[in-house]
Amino acid sequence: MVNASAAAITDPAYDQCWICYSSQPPFYEGIAVLGSPLNVSDANELRWEVGPTHRLTLGQVPPKTLTDPKGCQLAQFQSLSPQELQAFRRAKDALEDTVLQKAQNCNTRLFPRTRDLRQLQVWERPVALEAELALTLQVLGAMTEPSLESVLDRPLHTLHHIHSKIQACVPPQPTGSPRTQGRLQCWLQRLQEAPHKESQGCLEASVTFNLIHLVISDLRCVARGALCV
Repeated sequence: MVNASAAAITDPAYDQCWICYSSQPPFYEGIAVLGSPLNVSDANELRWEVGPTHRLTLGQVPPKTLTDPKGCQLAQFQSLSPQELQAFRRAKDALEDTVLQKAQNCNTRLFPRTRDLRQLQVWERPVALEAELALTLQVLGAMTEPSLESVLDRPLHTLHHIHSKIQACVPPQPTGSPRTQGRLQCWLQRLQEAPHKESQGCLEASVTFNLIHLVISDLRCVARGALCV
């Protein structure tokens, strides 16, 4: 594809052609031609052929290879079942009764209302969600109140399952690498530092008030991939 596109761009017949590639899935960011598009149903009609086996046609690339790394299957999480959502809502209600008093002296919001995964590039979103899930599991798993044990059992089981699937979509990257800069790096740093800077009560409050947003908004956005705009 790269060889074919390079030949097309350098061909004098195509003086206004832009093809943008990305090193991350789906590997291209966009294709635009300044002018009237040519609609064809037969790839043989395309004039940017370099040889008998080189044509730049996205239709020849299997969709799975464009959207999902190996082992990354998230479409199932676009919508949780009504039973699972109800379990999360019951858990949030029970948690609020426990953490409201603890939250009175908390000044920091780990998950501010302005935070939106759509502000990140598509490949960055699973990275952010994985960190969000990891902190949520760490905080909820450390809560020892006997009254919460039964109400948290199903949500924790579901979150562990989701977390394992998200991890398959996040290649290991050291914090501070060139791939984790800007807004994503700020988010990751805030979540990584939270257990050392915030009290357990404030962590519990932040996770509780973010719980429904996590499983409805953030999870759905990551599961939809490039369709989340």
